[in-house]
Order: sequence, then C-alpha cells, then structure tokens
Amino acid sequence: MTKARLLRLSVVLVSIFMILLIIVYWDNVGTAHFYLHTSFSRPHSPGAVAASEDWEALPDVDEFLAKLLSSSLKQNSSIPRKTEQLIVQGSNKPVVSNLEENVRGYDWSTHKDRNSLDQEKLQVERQRTLREFCANSSFTFPTKERSFDDIPNYELNHLIVDDRHGVIYCYVPKVACTNWKRVMIVLSESLLDQGVPYRNPLDIPREHVHNTSTHLTFNKFWRRYGKFSRHLMKIKLKKYTKFLFVRDPFVRLISAFRSKFELENEDFYRRFAIPMLKLYSNHTNLPTSVSEAFGAGLKVSFSDFIQYLLDPRTEKMAPFNEHWRQVYRLCHPCQIDYDFIGKLETLDEDAAYLLQLLKVDRLLRFPPSYRNRTASSWEDNWFAKIPLAWRQQLYKLYEADFVLFGYPKPENLLKD
Repeated sequence: MTKARLLRLSVVLVSIFMILLIIVYWDNVGTAHFYLHTSFSRPHSPGAVAASEDWEALPDVDEFLAKLLSSSLKQNSSIPRKTEQLIVQGSNKPVVSNLEENVRGYDWSTHKDRNSLDQEKLQVERQRTLREFCANSSFTFPTKERSFDDIPNYELNHLIVDDRHGVIYCYVPKVACTNWKRVMIVLSESLLDQGVPYRNPLDIPREHVHNTSTHLTFNKFWRRYGKFSRHLMKIKLKKYTKFLFVRDPFVRLISAFRSKFELENEDFYRRFAIPMLKLYSNHTNLPTSVSEAFGAGLKVSFSDFIQYLLDPRTEKMAPFNEHWRQVYRLCHPCQIDYDFIGKLETLDEDAAYLLQLLKVDRLLRFPPSYRNRTASSWEDNWFAKIPLAWRQQLYKLYEADFVLFGYPKPENLLKD
C-alpha cells in the first residue's frame, strides 16, 4: 500500500517537473524573460476587482497554472531584487531640434505647484463611467459585444506585461506612451545597457523604446506558451494591475497629424502622405523622399488627413494606423477590466499616484513630461476649415472613446 502511494506521488511530481521544463523551454525561445515570481499581492486602485475572486470559476487548466505560479511565488519571495533601491536621479532632457520642440511642445518643468487631485475619487469615477457604458446595451460600437476570447492575437499587441511587478500596460500612441514604455522597460529589466538593466527611464534611447522586440506583449504569448497562452493571459488579467492612459480624442488626432505630417518622417510620407496628396489634393509625380516634398512645399493638410480618416476605402485597405486608431480598438476596455485609467490632461498627478499604487515609486520617477501645446483650446482653430458634416462624421467615428473615458462631446464643433 505504501509503495503504491509512493508510486502515485512520484508520477505527480514527475508530471509537474515536466510541465515546468516545458514552460522554461518556451521561455528560452521567447523574446523576453518570463519571471515566475509574479506579483500576486498587487496593489489595487479603489473600485478595482479584488484579487481574491472565486478561483473555482476558473477552468481546470487555469486553476492548475495559477497554483503552479503561486507556488513559484513562495519560493522566490525571499530573493532580493536588484531593482529595489533608491531612485536614480533623472538625466538631462533628451536633445531635440528646434522644429521638433515647436511641433511637439516640450516643457520640462516639474509642475510641482499644481494642485493635487483627489486621486481615489477620480479613479472611482473614471472606472464607474467606463463600466456603466460598457454595460449599457443602448450604447453600441464595433467589437463591443465580443468576448476576450474573440479578440485576435494581433489585436493584443498593445498590452505590455511586466511579470516582475505584476503589471499590464496598454499603450496608446500620442498619450505619453514613449515614457510609459520606458518605465515598463525599467520595471521588467527587459533591456540591458552594457550588461546592466536600465535604472533611469530617460537613459533609454527612443529607438529602443519603440522596438517591438523590447517588450513582452500578449500577442507573443502564443509562440511562447502554445495552447496555454489564453489561459495565462486570463490569469494575468485577473491578478495583475492593468492600466492605460487616454486623451481627448480630437486633440489626440491633432497631435498625431502634427508629429507625423508636419515633421519630416520618411516612413509616414511614403505610406500615408503620398496616397493622401494624390487622392485629396490631386497631386501627381510626387517626390519619392519627404525632404524633397517639404522643400517643394508639398505637405499633407489637416483637411486631407480628415478626409483620409472618413474615407471608407481607408479601412478596407488596412486597419487604422495605431497613432489614430481608436482607444477601444487598441485596449479593449469593455473586455479588460482596467484597474487604473490615467489621462494626459492630468498626467503628472496620475503618474505619481499610479507609481505609488504599484509600490515602485522608490525605484523610479515618471520622466519629466513634455506639456504638449496641442491643447483642447486649439480645436476650434484646427477644425475651423473642416466642413460641419465632416466634423459630425468624425465624432461618430471616435464617439466611443469620448463616451467611455468621460470626455465631453465637443458641441461647439458639431453645430453651425
């Protein structure tokens, strides 16, 4: 009898060992390190779903993987982390050209004199607004009703995972995403400088920040974890702190236009500017390089850009570029229960509060943000020459982002 029990125990132990080996193997062929000492004791923002929800509701595979990861957490909890040290003082601001300074509107002041907001109440209100409209059957928009399992892998490429601290960040271009990506690199230690992980976000070169191989994102899980990928995603979504930052949708469009079409960007010129100039400005025989085009005074107008967004042929050719794709299509806020919703309009306060919630405020500060001069007050000027019918169509195109994240409808732009 004793031998039979020992035999059964041995079989169980060997099976667990083999599964661990498989996971380790998948990790070795992946693009970033997967740390099994995941942070299940993550901080929760007010109103967030408690981490101790019924585990019995999970499928068997999910439950097994969760328990496996939990046991690994206990084994690794005593390991000191190199990253837990005092804040490294920030570097000087990156060097930018005068033109870029004018277009992007950098402002490296710390804004310490700004009144701090009641962050707890703010988060409760933002999350309540989002959840109410996601549950409101009378408010509809594309993809709203689908489940998380229905989201294709390629649409999960904006969800960056930090397993060291139990954090998931959905990045939205033109909403301080460069600096938030820098923060995620420092936290996850996914990028080394001469063999040592970066400690200061501003030390990380911009070209590395936006290199997709630098980050572990959900869309990479299938290659690494095979049929377990969705199960692992769901466990991490249940246990990790999930956050995103948003911005007034029309202001974000203006910012995208300014940075991609008012600055010399070779890639955007060839992929987007040339077709726009041909379709909406009737130009032919256009220069092949952006410098030649700018020298000849050939630039995409804001009107061209709006026509491109409203043209039904645009989406038939390819989905919107991420810089002007709607947030609900990038981050799936009705399928993913975000614990923290930050806004660019309150970036300094939101960033400081979030780092405090994540218990990493001793490790780093959010990089000094540029105060983008593309302000809401500019909307009237930018849209002054855009026909009313176009403005109304554009609002319908981005209405879900306005409503879900509590931005007021720009009535002054939508009426005569």
